[in-house]
This record gives sequence, structure tokens and C-alpha cells, in this order.
Amino acid sequence: QVQLVESGGGLVQPGGSLRLSCAASGSIFSINVMAWYRQAPGNQREWVAQIDSDGSTYLADSVGGRFSISRDSVKNTIYLQMNNLKPEDTAVYSCNAPKVRATRWGPESDFWGQGTQVTVSS
Repeated sequence: QVQLVESGGGLVQPGGSLRLSCAASGSIFSINVMAWYRQAPGNQREWVAQIDSDGSTYLADSVGGRFSISRDSVKNTIYLQMNNLKPEDTAVYSCNAPKVRATRWGPESDFWGQGTQVTVSS
């Protein structure tokens, strides 16, 4: 089974920075899109950022200018660089790969990571 494992979360002061990682492992032939989502308790899950197969990146308006997303295709890993963090950024951040193909002729599948907690507080 394909697995997505996030890391890099933790407690940070307002204005600080964190770099989240999401590593994909298992039987993977191709991954076309990967994205970051976040969810605070009682809130809807929010899309944060994504990176497409051609390297195009997209950021939510709420984080644009502060966050950036990047990838290491060799490692099947994406990163979320978070700068100038604010208390409202506090959430569980999850990695999503919605179009994973395990074999050349197999179906595309949607996978989620377990999530990593980011807490921004004084």
C-alpha cells in the first residue's frame, strides 16, 4: 500500500517558520499531483497548497506570500515552507496525493497522510 508520512510539525512562536515534509513510499508508478491541507478543531478541512506534475504551484489566499510548496521528485517528497506563522495557522496539516498510480496500467487512487500538528502560540 502507498503511504504518505508527514513530518516537521511542532510548536512555534508567532512570526516563526517551519518546514513540513511529506514522503510517499510503497508501490508507486506515478504521482501527478500532491497537495497540503489543514484542519483546526471544529473547522472544515482547508486546502492550503498544491504542486502539479509540471511543477506549477498554487497557494491558498490565506497563506500566499508566507508559504511555499516544493518537491523532490527523486525522493517522492513534497515540502511546505511556512514563514511568518500566525496563530490562525494552528492546525493539523495533512498531505494528499489524489492521483497515485501504482502500476503503469493500474487505476489512480487517492491517498492521505496521517497529519502533523502545527501549533503557533506565544
